[in-house]
Amino acid sequence: MYLINLSDRIAKVMMVFAALWAFGLSFLIVADALSRSFLNFPLNGTKDIVENSIVIIIFLQAGYAIRSRSMLQSDILLSRLPLKIKKIMLLIGYLLGMFFFYVMISGSWDIAIQAFVEGEYEGEGALKVPTWPTRFMIIIGSVFCFLNYIVLAITDVFGIEDKEGF
Repeated sequence: MYLINLSDRIAKVMMVFAALWAFGLSFLIVADALSRSFLNFPLNGTKDIVENSIVIIIFLQAGYAIRSRSMLQSDILLSRLPLKIKKIMLLIGYLLGMFFFYVMISGSWDIAIQAFVEGEYEGEGALKVPTWPTRFMIIIGSVFCFLNYIVLAITDVFGIEDKEGF
């Protein structure tokens, strides 16, 4: 199914991008630590960049975690249930996941628009980090997580085969 394959590709690309972002961020942190230790000169804005980057990295990885079934699930309980009850329990879990990310999307939309329009930033001094990219990444990541719960419902509950697998 096209939606399943598209979801898999997007999840993997977002995960790789998150890994590269974290890798690059580690160099910034090391550079800041070394400049503080040896030069007594901190790199301005490192704290604010790291704070915003962690949120972005988490929302880039969340879709992959959901799609690869790495989110918390009580497998010991599910494995002991009859197939019909298991599917009902999975559907309830997926609907709760979709509801959670729907709330995230609807609750974040106005805040993200406001941050973009008003030019909201974090940090003081030489480097001010804009917050709107982080706020929009929360929305984008939440939309993708919502869609991945739909994909899991299609594959697990309704039995449509995931041909390539994840």
